[in-house]
Amino acid sequence: MLISAIALILLLAQLPAVAILMSRLIQGPFRRPPLQPQTPTPDDLGKVSVVVPTLNEAERIAPCLDGLSHQSYEVREILVVDSKSTDGTPDLVKDASLVDPRFRLMNDPPLPKDWVGRPWALHNGFLASDSNSEWILGIDADTQPQPGLIASLLQVANAEGYDLITLSPRFILQYPGELLLQPSLLVTLLYRFGAAGERNSSPERVMANGQCFFCRKSVLTRVDGYTSARQSFCDDVTLARHIAAQGAQVVFLDGANLLKVRMYEGAAETWKEWGRSLDLKDAASRAQLWGDALLLVAVQGLPCFITLALLNQALTHSLSLPATLLFWLNLSLVLIRFGLNFAIAQSYDLTQAKLGWLFWLSPLTDWLATIRILLSSSQTPKQWRGRIYSNS
Repeated sequence: MLISAIALILLLAQLPAVAILMSRLIQGPFRRPPLQPQTPTPDDLGKVSVVVPTLNEAERIAPCLDGLSHQSYEVREILVVDSKSTDGTPDLVKDASLVDPRFRLMNDPPLPKDWVGRPWALHNGFLASDSNSEWILGIDADTQPQPGLIASLLQVANAEGYDLITLSPRFILQYPGELLLQPSLLVTLLYRFGAAGERNSSPERVMANGQCFFCRKSVLTRVDGYTSARQSFCDDVTLARHIAAQGAQVVFLDGANLLKVRMYEGAAETWKEWGRSLDLKDAASRAQLWGDALLLVAVQGLPCFITLALLNQALTHSLSLPATLLFWLNLSLVLIRFGLNFAIAQSYDLTQAKLGWLFWLSPLTDWLATIRILLSSSQTPKQWRGRIYSNS
């Protein structure tokens, strides 16, 4: 009787969450396909200023500099805004500038108390950009831009009237722990906001990725650059939602063919660095934040446990109707999650992976990803990229 009552409560709690999830997943097959590399046209000449914020990126910036140097004449300048790195990052940028004069190294002013470092660097790059540029591309030092990236962004924006485009990348995974954990963390975004390439998101549900943030300069000027995201540890989503709320056309697209990224080394760094901003609490109301967290608990964190518990119960006792329905509901969620691995596989580069087959077992760590979101939702970061921030 007790098990039946608990099963009924869980069933009633999960059904609305499952309905929300399915309304998002069902749009996946109809989303826009990944963007393809393009060749610029003469009309694109010098339209884009690229801004790269850096702080001690010497170990991973070389592929980014190389990828940007292979972009064509649509790029007017590449501003690397360095926050006084001590590891040789400026020397690498200076070396790149000897080969490609579009590179320009600059330092941002001392960080104000009411700013986070990344949006501060991007804001200063925006302010220093050439007045003749029509677009600003903010791009992270850990990215690997592929040829034709910026030309593709320009052509889509011009053809479809977008004011802001951000891209999901192709993630490079190497070590066993990250092969298990990183896809589960990525799926938390998919469950909350749907897949990249979906259309017609309301401003408060807009998703964005600051690793590739392509915005009309006139729009950034109108919203005073990155000021609205100055205190945000997820400045990309905060700024994108602010821009969307002003009536601009904002879209999040699949850029797996245009952009690769090697974000973090191993599961521990992935858990610490990506996990603490993945809740997106700086860009959401508390109701939205905890509503999304509870959704993840219901459809991502619990299904494996409930399925195994009820399967064990069924081996020794017959299941009541509520328990039977609960079992099949959660088994379906588990199967859907394993099936999603095939859908997100194109977002991963496993060519350097050790034990790459572990990727297919990543649903087994979904409960860990859910715990990480819950922990992050209740904590404010105190340290980010080598900087210490006060509790305020």
